[in-house]
Amino acid sequence: MEEESMEEEGGGGCEAMMDDQNHNNWGAGGYGRHLLGPAAAPLGDRLLRGAAAGPPAGPELPAVPEANGVLRGCEPGGAAGKGGAGAGAGAIAAAININASTSKFLMNVITIEDYKSTYWPKLDSAIDQLLTQSPGDYIPISYEQIYSCVYKCVCQQHSEQMYSDLIKKITNHLERVSKELQASPPDLYIERFNVALGQYMGALQSIVPLFIYMNKFYIETKLNRDLKDDLIKLFTEHVAEKHIYNLMPLLLEAQSTPFQITPSTMANIVKGLYTLRPEWVQMAPALFSKFIPNILPPAVESELQEYAAQDQKLQRELMQNGFTRGDQSRKRAGEELTYNGSSACASSRGYR
Repeated sequence: MEEESMEEEGGGGCEAMMDDQNHNNWGAGGYGRHLLGPAAAPLGDRLLRGAAAGPPAGPELPAVPEANGVLRGCEPGGAAGKGGAGAGAGAIAAAININASTSKFLMNVITIEDYKSTYWPKLDSAIDQLLTQSPGDYIPISYEQIYSCVYKCVCQQHSEQMYSDLIKKITNHLERVSKELQASPPDLYIERFNVALGQYMGALQSIVPLFIYMNKFYIETKLNRDLKDDLIKLFTEHVAEKHIYNLMPLLLEAQSTPFQITPSTMANIVKGLYTLRPEWVQMAPALFSKFIPNILPPAVESELQEYAAQDQKLQRELMQNGFTRGDQSRKRAGEELTYNGSSACASSRGYR
């Protein structure tokens, strides 16, 4: 009985020394060994047993295991048991902390419902404004916020859904643009096509960078394509292809009538069509060659007479529309230069 009482008291001391307020195990195989060195464990055992049984009477003997393999003085109900309870409490506290961290992480997860109700509406509104803006307009959107939305959705594995929504959004917009062009009168058709083309290409300069993470980690990686190429292809399929056979005759007619449309408008449309589909050059090589180099085959000596005839025809057309010949203008400019030069020379020599 007295021995059991001493063991229980020793167990209490073991609990006090082995389990601190942070539930760190300071026993023979615990945290204290790493801090105090190899001698820490025997010294700790002596202190613990000394606190329970008083000063040692003689040389300290190693602990002898009982028949059941449990060290004397460390029965489950004693120090080891209570130390185990302390370690168990520490494990529970650690589990609680892990669960709290997991819960915090799960709170940041973007579900498909969150994407549809919160994130995509922000992207949808920004895309609308970018697609319909006019040059020089101020767009009241936060590019940082949109960029952040795309980044979070990509990290939460919503790239496929976001790409599908983006393509559908822009396709619906282009179909509306195509219908508006079909309803345009011939005298406004070229100008309106130029506005639609310029507006869309300008919008891509903002849309593509905003979706750069989706492009890099989904479109390029999984689809082996590029976002800008896909969006240009949408305009080609839903607008340009539907209107090219109505647009080209009007462009050729405008070309034959100087300044029916501004040169900048003609240049923008021709270069834009070439960007969308280079094969369309074959529909009007002479028209495309005026704005894009190396479209026509190189000149050959046997066709010099034909080239001269074309130049003469162009000069006659310009003269009929009130333009003077270039050689006459140069002649007048040369005469004026000669007169001014002679006057300057005479003045420098003192002649009046």
